[in-house]
Amino acid sequence: MAINWAQHRTQDHHITRAQEFLKQIVYGGNDGIVTTFAIVAGFAGASAENTAQIGALAVLVFGLANLFADGVSMGLGEFLSGRSQRDLYHARRAMELQELSTDPDRERLELQQMLRERGLPGGDADQVADILMRNHDFAADLMMAYEFEMTDPRSTNPAGDGMSTFMAFITLGSIPLLPYIAGLDPARAFPISVAATFLALFGLGVLRWRVTGEAALRCIGETVIVGGVCALVAFGVGALVGG
Repeated sequence: MAINWAQHRTQDHHITRAQEFLKQIVYGGNDGIVTTFAIVAGFAGASAENTAQIGALAVLVFGLANLFADGVSMGLGEFLSGRSQRDLYHARRAMELQELSTDPDRERLELQQMLRERGLPGGDADQVADILMRNHDFAADLMMAYEFEMTDPRSTNPAGDGMSTFMAFITLGSIPLLPYIAGLDPARAFPISVAATFLALFGLGVLRWRVTGEAALRCIGETVIVGGVCALVAFGVGALVGG
């Protein structure tokens, strides 16, 4: 009976959609939070001596413009990157298939060496290489993974990856702007935005921890620290320019 690999990954290995798109969620979400808060922090830094003078409308206009412009840019960038990686993989794999057909002896030697380097005894490596040379498609896949260290992108979805990046960027990136969207007084809006940004970064770290199963302190700490450093830089630049 043929195995449905997509179903197998979901049911037997419990791989969720969040795990499949973790890179896009963390990358887009973190960049969205930091990029948008940079606008808020920049204005606050420029008016550090009198935070109440920050133009809430200016923060909102620049923040939303930056949010959507960068979100679209990142989503399309992720899409084009995925498409380019897929095209490069297909081109390189086609060349490898051609080499397997035109120069099988050399490719067999490469397979034998590759298998020995990964722990197979000499005789077993030679036998397995001979078997693999009967199936050029499988041999090409093996060479792509171990000789060129290229991940097979044929099961990826560049459009889905791009949309996931965009949605994560817009959703999480809007959080620092919520106090300004709510129309709060600028003097109150900034500290609330700082707290909201911290909570958003903390939540993103928790998502990393829940999905990857790695140490909670590391996942959450890295996410919060990286975002916090970027926020401090934005505030400092604003203070330097405004001062």
